[in-house]
Amino acid sequence: MLEMRATKLGEQVQSLTEKYKKALADSEMVRRKTQKFVEDAKTFGIQSFCRDLVEVADLLDLVVRELRGEAEEEGEGAEEGAQKTRQGLQRVQERLETVFAKHGLEKMMPVGGKYDPYQHQVVCHVAAEGMEPGAVALVEQEGYKLHGRTIRHARVGIAMATQEQ
Repeated sequence: MLEMRATKLGEQVQSLTEKYKKALADSEMVRRKTQKFVEDAKTFGIQSFCRDLVEVADLLDLVVRELRGEAEEEGEGAEEGAQKTRQGLQRVQERLETVFAKHGLEKMMPVGGKYDPYQHQVVCHVAAEGMEPGAVALVEQEGYKLHGRTIRHARVGIAMATQEQ
């Protein structure tokens, strides 16, 4: 009777050991698949953003080719060429802003607003008439937010009270 019970327990141990090894292997496979998924997400997460930026690059290339072709033509005035350059570059800028907006990237417009250390980097202090001290008086470099999170601080000049006041 004890031998039969020992044999039965031995079979159970063997069965449970096999189930444990299978569960462990399954767990490792899921971990590897998840890790691969995370790596792919990091690598290709901005794929649609890049695809849209390629359109902007195409537009910029077109403008450059147009300008190069116009420069080779004879008889075209400098003013007309400059105007076409401005128009072409404006088209590129508008398309780039559209791509940014589509992907949740927005430019900060801090002038006149209150200084926020989480959004702004102070580069200078400016005596600004008619502005409240501590307000953003000028922007040296635009800042950007991605879905509400600051990804580049705006480099700003802060208004300060003039000594004459």
